[in-house]
Amino acid sequence: MTEKKQDFIDQRLQDLNNDGVDRRGFLKCMAWAGTGLVWTMSGGIPVSRAFAQRGSKDAGKGADFTFVQISDSHIGFNKAANPDVTATLQTAINKINAMPHKPDFIIHTGDLSQLSKPSEFDTLDQVLKGASAKQIYFVPGEHDMLADNGEQYLERYGKGTKGAGWYSFDQKGVHFVGLVNVVNLKAGGLGSLGHEQLEWLEDDLRGRSSSTPIVLFAHIPLWTVYPDWGWGTDDSEQALSYVKRFGSVTVLNGHIHQVMQKIEGKISFHTAMSTAFPQPAPGTATSAGPMKVPADQLQRVLGITDVNYLVSGGSLAIIDSPLDDSRVVTTGNGGSTDKASAALAGGPADSPLEVKIDNFAFTPGSITVKRGTKVTWTNHDDIPHTVDSTQGKFKSAALDTDQKFEFQFTEPGEYPYYCRLHPKMTGSIVVQSN
Repeated sequence: MTEKKQDFIDQRLQDLNNDGVDRRGFLKCMAWAGTGLVWTMSGGIPVSRAFAQRGSKDAGKGADFTFVQISDSHIGFNKAANPDVTATLQTAINKINAMPHKPDFIIHTGDLSQLSKPSEFDTLDQVLKGASAKQIYFVPGEHDMLADNGEQYLERYGKGTKGAGWYSFDQKGVHFVGLVNVVNLKAGGLGSLGHEQLEWLEDDLRGRSSSTPIVLFAHIPLWTVYPDWGWGTDDSEQALSYVKRFGSVTVLNGHIHQVMQKIEGKISFHTAMSTAFPQPAPGTATSAGPMKVPADQLQRVLGITDVNYLVSGGSLAIIDSPLDDSRVVTTGNGGSTDKASAALAGGPADSPLEVKIDNFAFTPGSITVKRGTKVTWTNHDDIPHTVDSTQGKFKSAALDTDQKFEFQFTEPGEYPYYCRLHPKMTGSIVVQSN
């Protein structure tokens, strides 16, 4: 990179605080009002301004190409936060089709489905067939890998990809990389890319000119938004080390159902709104989860992301648009640490004992029982969870609302477990000999 260009980049970094955006008020504004930002890449550095400062009628005008990001459609979800997610996805597609300039393609950043059922994927496909942009790129969310370790997702949307579905492609001088950070999640951890994918990413980027604009996209944020809720990726730092030499890097994610952005050096991070339901802003509720808002306000907190890239001017603009120009389901820190000893207090050894799954936590989080006790887990949340032994002793299917999982403990020992969808949720069963 020339000294003149580096001086320009340094100056643009100094100018970021003059872009009209109140950083302290940003997260609250983005999460609750559904307001978007326009990002313009100038000399490899993003400059932001509130979406309201510029009408969307010029979106795409003069751009070399345009694409739209949608995320977290959760087809199959039918709880109070949004009883008709298919309709709101259709609204998003209608909004895309009404854009004055047809986008070249669409990127979907995961959680296409709620329970990875064939019928859910069928419904999604039917809606997306009506999109004006016929080329759609996907990465999976954790909800898309539930039923069969992602085999159906890969068969439908991952043909020609590597590993669990990662791949790259080029569009008019911009290099796009789709990453997968929702498989093999560890108890108590965050999203994970894994060694094999990281090696592939390093090799994919090797030899590319540092002037090549790079766009990374994955489901879970590749920056640590809020680790208490699992909003981050454990090994993202290594992945991001591979792109630090590039002059323009944009990272697009979903998962958290709201717009958040930050800039680190020459890397701009952006999370998108969901087309299904909103989630609370970090720290504003006990935990994450579907957030119910008045019906007439729902489409204001759902939306799409419109991205324009201008090759000749080296500019990239990102515009978030809500679909429309209480009760809060929450998550905890992995369950209560209170110990229950109901099965030891009396009654036969095989008396059933219930663990409630509620507010993204196992309650009680740790219990002590007699050998032979049958434990039942019941999901009271509006979002699916699983009960997986970290030792491979037991593993439930995805439990939707009010569904149960039972396991009888016949051998003494300690049995730690977690939710493979939300690995920050952990619990433990201690089995004593009679």
